[in-house]
Parts: sequence; structure tokens; C-alpha cells
Amino acid sequence: MSSLLKVDNEIKTKVDAFRERITGEAEDLVANFFPKKLLELDHFLKDPILNIHELKEIHSEINLTVPDPILLTNSHDGLEAQNAKKRKLEDAPSEDNCQVAGTKVFVMPGGMMKSNNKLVDLIEKVKPEIRTLIEKCNTVKMWVQLLIPRIEDGNNFGVSIQEETVAELRTVEGEAASYLDQISRYYITRAKLVSKIAKYPHVEDYRRTVTEIDEKEYISLKIIVSELRNQYVTLHDMILKNIEKIKRPRSSNADALY
Repeated sequence: MSSLLKVDNEIKTKVDAFRERITGEAEDLVANFFPKKLLELDHFLKDPILNIHELKEIHSEINLTVPDPILLTNSHDGLEAQNAKKRKLEDAPSEDNCQVAGTKVFVMPGGMMKSNNKLVDLIEKVKPEIRTLIEKCNTVKMWVQLLIPRIEDGNNFGVSIQEETVAELRTVEGEAASYLDQISRYYITRAKLVSKIAKYPHVEDYRRTVTEIDEKEYISLKIIVSELRNQYVTLHDMILKNIEKIKRPRSSNADALY
């Protein structure tokens, strides 16, 4: 190999040290971290914060009061009223261009409109778990990829197991990243609804939709924690069952004789 490609000895030494470090970290993750983490998440699923049966307990009050209706009085005589009505009809826009204008919002009455603090606290506990899973999966994936031998004809059953393991780790990474996107979408959707409430304070459906969004996010967060636990269980079980083929994908000719 050295005759085909010249590699600096110092760089080669550093690369070998990196491979050894990744190997040590990944083997410790599979053997110790994954089982500890799945037990930790299983215990977290039993926490009272994730077992609220009455979802009303997670509702957040929306401090946007409904303004009093404006009463229009007309003290003019009938003729002036007829003229005013005529001018109003002349100045009115056509039916195609008619839109309901909401209340102009310059400032919130109570200052900044707060998020749902109960859900924010729960999200702040779940997000680090998502990030941890992504980072640890990336380390284990790199370890398995470095164990894949050079391409040869035949005797590739072990290599196929390695490739399936890498594919599973990549899938888990993608799913975990989608959980972070889901949390971001929740904040954006809720912010738009609260803005609608500020503009159309008389519409009750907007207020009800906010509570529905909060309840949905709470249920989704519990499912996310459950999925994180299940992914640790699946990866730990899959790698342990195939650890021999993952570490030694190709058996030697001497082994094949027995």
C-alpha cells in the first residue's frame, strides 16, 4: 500500500490514534452507556410530569382580554341618516374585495405574551436527550464504518451486517433530528395562533386551537421520550447480537475449515 500511496508517518500516527479513540468510545457506548440510558429514560417515563391524565393541567392562560364592543349612536335626523347611508354604500368596497379587518396590535396589554411554561420546562428536559442520542449514534456509526474491510469478491455476509447496522444508526439519527424540527414547528404554530388571538380577540376558536396545540405537543413529547428509550434498546440489542460479525466481518480460511 505504501508503494501506491505515500502517507506521512506523523499523520498516519494521528489517524491511528483517532481510530483507537473512536473504537474505545463506541465500545463503551454500546456496552455501558446505551443500557444505562434506556433505564434512565424508562424511569423518566414514569415521572409525574409525563403522566398527567387531566390535560387541563398543562393549559396556559392567554391574557388577552376581549375589548368592549363599540356602540354607534346616530343623533341626526332621518334625512342626514339617509345621506350618510348613501355615502357609506358608495364608498363601500365591492363584495369580491371585502375582507374582515382585525384589530391593529401595537403592543400587548400585559407586556410580552408568555409561552406555555409547563411545556417549555418539559421541552428543555427532552431536547438534551435528543441531542445526546444524535451525538452517540454518530460516534457508533463512525466506529462501524471504520471496521468495514476493503471491497472483495465473496465472503461479504459480515460486511452486509455492518452496512445494515450503519443504515439503522443513520435512520435513528434522522428520526432524532426530526424531533427537534417538530419542537420548532410547535413554537412557530403557537406564535401564529397567539398573533391571531391578538388581532381577532372575539374569535373563540383561535383560543381553543392554542389549547389543542398545547395538548398535542404534550402527548408528542411523551411519545418522543418513549421512542428515544426504544431506540437505545433496539441499537443495544442489535449490535450485541451481531458484535462478532461487526468486529470481524470476514472469517479467515483457517476458520472456514472447522
